[in-house]
Amino acid sequence: MPCDFHEVCFPLDVALRGSGGPSQLTEIVALASGREHRNSRWADSRRRYDAGLGIRTLDALHAVLAFFEERRGRLYGFRYRDRVDWRSGPPSRAPAPTDQPIATGDGSTAAFALAKTYGNGPAPYRRAITKPVAGSVRVAVNGIELPSNAFACDVTTGLVTFAAPAVPAPGAAITAGYAFDVPVRFDTDDLVIDLAAFTAGEIPKVPLVEIVP
Repeated sequence: MPCDFHEVCFPLDVALRGSGGPSQLTEIVALASGREHRNSRWADSRRRYDAGLGIRTLDALHAVLAFFEERRGRLYGFRYRDRVDWRSGPPSRAPAPTDQPIATGDGSTAAFALAKTYGNGPAPYRRAITKPVAGSVRVAVNGIELPSNAFACDVTTGLVTFAAPAVPAPGAAITAGYAFDVPVRFDTDDLVIDLAAFTAGEIPKVPLVEIVP
C-alpha cells in the first residue's frame, strides 16, 4: 500500500548509537560426498537493527515512545539512518558525483534508479537505494558533474530523472553520489519499558527490520 510508509526519520541522536547490519538467508545441504550445496533464499540482503542501545536518557526514551505510537507499532514504515552505511562512499567524507555507477545512457532513457555496489571482485552486490536524503544527490555523466537543474531526484523512490536537454547520450557512463536512509519498520508491536531497569542501566530493546517500501 502506498500509504503504509511515513517519510519521517527515526530520531537521529538515538539511531546513530544503535546497532545492527545486513543479514542473508542461506540454505545449506550437506551432500554424501562431504561437499555442500548452498543456495541463497533472498535476492537481496535485509538489515536488522536494535535502536535500544542509543537510548541513554529519559528524554530520548520519551521521543522513541512517541515515534513508536505514531507509527502504530509495526503498521507504518519509516526512515532510519545507519551510522555505518549511509553514504554512497565512505561515511567519513561527503558524497561525490562519481561515487557509484548507476547506468549507461542510450540516448532516450531519461530516468534511472539510484543504486550502491558493494565489492569489486567476482560477485559484487548491487543494492537499490530508494530513500536518498533530500538535497544530497549529485550526478555526473562521463565524469562531469551536472548542475542541479539538469536532473531531479524523487527522494521517496530514488529515481533520478534527467531534463530533456541533459538526457545521457548512448554509451555515456552515469554516476551518482548521495546520502540515504534505510526504509524500516518496528519489528514488534510491544515496546516494553521498565523504568527501574532503565535507571539501573538496562537498555530497552527496540528492534527494527528493513522493508521494501
